[in-house]
Amino acid sequence: MDTRDLSIAEMGRALRAGAVTSVQLTQDALGRIAAQDGALHAFVLLTEDLALSQAAAADAALKGGTDRGAFHGIPYALKDIYDTAGIRTTCHSKLRLDTIPAENSVVAARFEAGGAVLLGKLATHEFALGGPSFDLPFPPARNPWNPAHITGGSSSGSATAIASRMVRMAMGSDTGGSIRGPAAWCGLVGIKPTYGRVSRRGVFPLSWALDHCGPLSRTVEDSVLTLQLLAGHDPLDAASADVPVPDYAADLQKGVAGLRIGVPRDFFASASALTHDVLAGFDQTVAQLRAAGAVVETITLPDYALFAAAGRVIMMAEAFAIHEANMRDRILDYGEITANRFILGATVTSADYLAALRVRREVTDAVNAALRSYDALLCLSALNTAPSFATVTDALSSAAPMQTIPFNVTGHPAMSVPIGLGSDGLPLGVQVVGRAFDEAMVFRVGRAIEVLSGWESVALPG
Repeated sequence: MDTRDLSIAEMGRALRAGAVTSVQLTQDALGRIAAQDGALHAFVLLTEDLALSQAAAADAALKGGTDRGAFHGIPYALKDIYDTAGIRTTCHSKLRLDTIPAENSVVAARFEAGGAVLLGKLATHEFALGGPSFDLPFPPARNPWNPAHITGGSSSGSATAIASRMVRMAMGSDTGGSIRGPAAWCGLVGIKPTYGRVSRRGVFPLSWALDHCGPLSRTVEDSVLTLQLLAGHDPLDAASADVPVPDYAADLQKGVAGLRIGVPRDFFASASALTHDVLAGFDQTVAQLRAAGAVVETITLPDYALFAAAGRVIMMAEAFAIHEANMRDRILDYGEITANRFILGATVTSADYLAALRVRREVTDAVNAALRSYDALLCLSALNTAPSFATVTDALSSAAPMQTIPFNVTGHPAMSVPIGLGSDGLPLGVQVVGRAFDEAMVFRVGRAIEVLSGWESVALPG
């Protein structure tokens, strides 16, 4: 059986039917990694022996009548900021090359309890912020659609591994767009759940107020199955929300007929980085949603720049607080880009930080007000397709092409969904935003876009 394009659900059905084993799925994935990763640099550490051992255990358990759920026997990989017991966790930095956690992160523990198979740890930008950089212990991951181009950050290795079909799902993290950006630029689904929906305990922080954990995957359904496993309250994560987790698949195929979708068009309409291909793709998506029975209307939110400014101030102040001691004592061990970005946090005053928090409350209220009239919002994930390494711009610039940070500031669930390819052969994506803890609606709208766009028939490059 060719396992390269099997979805998580299809792998599960094949395992239970005896048509494939977890060991075979794992060996096939390891073979694809061996064939491709030398050029793409998705992995910073392969856990081959562990993976084969976990796969054999999964097969034995299933044969013995123990079924741990949707991820039983399914290979996956982790961004290298997730703690893994006894396995190096570097944050792609010289400062943590010798860090071997004693315990799993909550996310890793939930995968282990669900019988999943860990293939290894994935490249990121240093401490999930600075990059792509060539002065770090590991090379930056490359975009499988065109290796001369970047993936976006900071869940770069996660996007590369999926787009090249090494693995079906990989975990990322998102502080300003680090799941949705790589998903958009690599033709993947990437969801940032509601703030507090997935425990961040055991994940190295960038900004306590903005950090989210979530998956990147080939399809919306893959992400549904992943979030179903991971969502839930963790009393030891101070930001974790004690909110019931619904069945995310229940309404997945219901389509958009009768739904109301708001479009904050001013976010991007006059942005200098916006390309014709991206705008045309977005407008086509709007037309498809209307034809499918949705009411799609333009709405007004506060200026995009206000969301972005609040997010940057909060992020840089908190990042500097996290790294202050090492910035004083070991600054030369950071990559140049990371050090230059973290040092900005030293200039943020308490008045600046408090002002940003006040703005955060105001813009969150504005988004909540819009979502009282609309079931979801639709906007862009990025203003352009993935740039080349030779033309990378500062991801923290107010003119940056990513359109993701507003919903880190507000905490609403947001998902990037691919809609096609641009004239340069690189992926295009749109972003679906929902009410707090209504990931089910985000999935529903995203699934409709996935079907209407025809993206499922587009072959990934791996």
